[in-house]
Amino acid sequence: MQSSFIWLGPARLPFLILTPACVVLGLACAHWTQGQVNALHAWLVLLGAVAAHVSVNAFNEVQDFRSGLDALTQRTPFSGGSGVLPAHPELAGVALLMAVLSLGISIGVGLYFVNLRGLALLPLGLTGVALVLVYTPWITRQPLLCLLAPGLGFGPLMILGTQVALTGHTSATALAASTVPFFLVNNLLLLNQFPDVEADRQVGRRHILIVYGPTVAARIYAALMALAFGSLMLGVLAGWLPTGALLGLFALFWAVPTVRTVLTHANDVAQLMPAMGRNVGVCILTPTLMAAGMWIA
Repeated sequence: MQSSFIWLGPARLPFLILTPACVVLGLACAHWTQGQVNALHAWLVLLGAVAAHVSVNAFNEVQDFRSGLDALTQRTPFSGGSGVLPAHPELAGVALLMAVLSLGISIGVGLYFVNLRGLALLPLGLTGVALVLVYTPWITRQPLLCLLAPGLGFGPLMILGTQVALTGHTSATALAASTVPFFLVNNLLLLNQFPDVEADRQVGRRHILIVYGPTVAARIYAALMALAFGSLMLGVLAGWLPTGALLGLFALFWAVPTVRTVLTHANDVAQLMPAMGRNVGVCILTPTLMAAGMWIA
């Protein structure tokens, strides 16, 4: 990143692509159930979702810098933070301001839609704000919550929130669609924790890898991947999702070898690096393909 834009590092811009992939799936659900989508409202939903993602990333960077975790991790393209604050500690205040302002933007967008659509959106919004604020200081110390919170944010909260913001109501379609990124994003964070186990342990984190070890974590990873694609097929078979959503199954060409690698090399982080890259691809490609199939349908 160029030095003039180094302050943007805590936002972790390359990771933000996951948000549009999930929002687009929510838009596809709204379009499928209602038949039309207000373009301005769709852009506002995307703005609010991206702002929330920036906020949780920036809060995480600030808190990991202050706890000393950044000094202990060996950074990879998928884990260990951006490295900006350890190299430029003077930007810690800027990162915190970014986190607060981004959260404010997200809350502002949410309140606009609450005023427009009613209180049905409020529980989703409040839960999302709580996840942003307590993820690093508290959730990362609760193994089950740490496993499930990322998927909750990018799955049910983001996709159901998009549906309600655009249509005023939830739907079985949005709920079924949200289960896929729920399992996939849980897996994304789970696999990305493998390189940081010892560093996380030293600062008091307690996630699945720390509590149960890499072999059990690898099996949980495989189970979540199976649940992700199984829930997609179940949603179509039950009639909650259109057949076009099965386009998301093409991501299995990456998912299957990724699961095989994780199960085989759970105790060898170096061997997991290619799998971590493919895992990111699966998380982004699957909801994008599902949305494309739904729009075509």
